Amino acid sequence: MKHTVLHDVHARLGAKLIEFGGWHMPVQYGPILDEAKCVRTSAGLFDLGHMGRIHVRGKDTLRFLDRVCTNFVAKIPTGAIRYSLFCKPDGNPIDDLLVYREADSVYLVVNASNTPVDLAWLREHQRGFDVVLDDQSDRTGMLALQGQRSTEVLRQLVTDCDLTQIGYYKFGFGTVCGLRDTRISRTGYTGELGYEIYLDNQHVERVWNAILEVGRAHDVRPIGLGARDVLRLEAGMPLYGHEIDAQHNPIEAGLDFGVSFRPEKGDWIGREALLAVQASPHKRLVGITSEGPRVPRQGQRLFAGESDIGYVCSGAPSPALGLNIASAYVALGYERPGTALDVDFKGKRQACVVREMPFFSRTRK
Repeated sequence: MKHTVLHDVHARLGAKLIEFGGWHMPVQYGPILDEAKCVRTSAGLFDLGHMGRIHVRGKDTLRFLDRVCTNFVAKIPTGAIRYSLFCKPDGNPIDDLLVYREADSVYLVVNASNTPVDLAWLREHQRGFDVVLDDQSDRTGMLALQGQRSTEVLRQLVTDCDLTQIGYYKFGFGTVCGLRDTRISRTGYTGELGYEIYLDNQHVERVWNAILEVGRAHDVRPIGLGARDVLRLEAGMPLYGHEIDAQHNPIEAGLDFGVSFRPEKGDWIGREALLAVQASPHKRLVGITSEGPRVPRQGQRLFAGESDIGYVCSGAPSPALGLNIASAYVALGYERPGTALDVDFKGKRQACVVREMPFFSRTRK
């Protein structure tokens, strides 16, 4: 398994470390739901060094990325970020990603377990385009400070950048702990206000420690992947391998905001297949809530009476709602909020109700 540069720091902090996407990562430092509540009430610090980071340069950068990405990269304003996917010709994704548009290059952030596949995909389709792919994943780190107090904490360590001027899905550069030209973005995966910081590996531990030191007065704590999964589900955000994968397309997943069919974008891989899905979808990703004692989990079936009409993708207890929540695919006709269904637990049924996602979000405020 691979390690981030903070691996030994997590061990010293008493984290429980598990395999995740080929990495040895902290799943929790304490009770998972307590960590989730910490992010919701103050702020939490995440090590995201396992994520893939790829810089794309060259005169054909935009044309190349508009061939392999579902979103319209050439139309992204400089300094803005957009959600996109890499799809196969059948329209199903090999990964989802964030696209950072710079003045003369583009920065991509991809999922940890899919980074080698993504790089192979980009290199496979690179022929004929004047582009350079710079995989920075192994020599850089990524921290995320998420929660209502994140600006208050981070502004004590950042100069040359007004954090309040970084809008949602925007990025800029500033001096962090004396490190000039540090990339700072505001996307988040929790439904909360928050920032991502990108650093060379040699500086990651120092900045991590500085954030926790300044944040101590605000009850900022390190947060593991377990709480991150609860938070992203509350925020209605997809996780590759759950809501989307090689069998689940972005249209039926409700991710069409990351797909552009505008003619001026030109042809791109998966376009025709996704146009067909858009014209005739068969299922829809929805949220469900349940007041029952059992937490719906991935793969469990959903029933309307005796009809098997769908299945769970992700489930968790929600500290924000005080209910068990899940994402699920249901057949068309059952996606209306308020529709009563049952989750099957090995032959025992538990009532649930369809509702819109996100379940919770403060991100855009």
